[in-house]
Amino acid sequence: MSGSTERMPRLLALVPYLLARPGIRIDEAARDFGVTPKQLRKDLELLWMCGLPGYGPGDLIDLSFDGDTVTVTYDAGLQRPLRLTGGEATALLVALRALAETPGVLDTEAVHRAIAKIETAAGEAQPSGVVVGMGVREAETTARTRETVRGAMQAGKALRIRYYTASKDRISERTVDPMRLLIVEAIGYLEAWCRSAEGVRLFRLDRIDELSVLDEPARPPAEARPTDLSDGVFSVRPDQAEAELVLEPDGRWVAEYYPCEELAELPGGRLRVRMRYGDESWMVRLVLGLGGEVRVERPAALADAVRRRAAEALARARHVPAV
Repeated sequence: MSGSTERMPRLLALVPYLLARPGIRIDEAARDFGVTPKQLRKDLELLWMCGLPGYGPGDLIDLSFDGDTVTVTYDAGLQRPLRLTGGEATALLVALRALAETPGVLDTEAVHRAIAKIETAAGEAQPSGVVVGMGVREAETTARTRETVRGAMQAGKALRIRYYTASKDRISERTVDPMRLLIVEAIGYLEAWCRSAEGVRLFRLDRIDELSVLDEPARPPAEARPTDLSDGVFSVRPDQAEAELVLEPDGRWVAEYYPCEELAELPGGRLRVRMRYGDESWMVRLVLGLGGEVRVERPAALADAVRRRAAEALARARHVPAV
């Protein structure tokens, strides 16, 4: 499933790509972008409704389909090259430098060439806003965490970390024995033996609030084995609960951001999906955070939990009596 963070850059790149390849087969273009032909068709349908302010028929991107091929007949100005802001360039450089220093990267020369090109272009970049600047600071903090972890691994030392678990909305302190550093889908992870969980765990570097290198050596037990990531970080397990959700048009991004199975298109642009989850409290928080953009159809226990949590929140706000 294509995430929204991946989709936007792909949409911006699609038009110049198609302009250079008129009449290209959709399955070939999908292969180049690393998505399924079904996903690429969805992207093209969205592009068809994009264009310049005014949004008259002459302002929108126009595509011509002939069988399984596609051609851009009007580009609405998207043939112009993109320009990075100063903050975007900095964030990208931080990530690329971390990638260049990550063990196991096959083509480090390509990474260094990309760094050199971005450094050259960064002089032409425009100042960034506050939000982007915050993203840069977060990237730099994660880079410092990565360097500390890498130093501990080189020295063969254990780590003490303060870690935020998003699925349980909880912060815990753990002593871990580092095993390897990973980058999966552009996110950095520490794989380590967690002494409190007595098992191998993956820790997102950007969710490690604090860490310190201990004097004691890192000694993962003999039974510690690297995690199989062939299906990604979040692999579906048969013991996970299933939920059927109806997403309103403004909530359809959930089906792109989280692993979901699309069940049916509904009137009014709504979408019915099936989604697996391992922790009910996490799922309740997700549904509540979407406000009225999602409705739980099943299981009944999840729908009851959402209603109960919402009623408790309103009771605390003195709007209704406590349940």
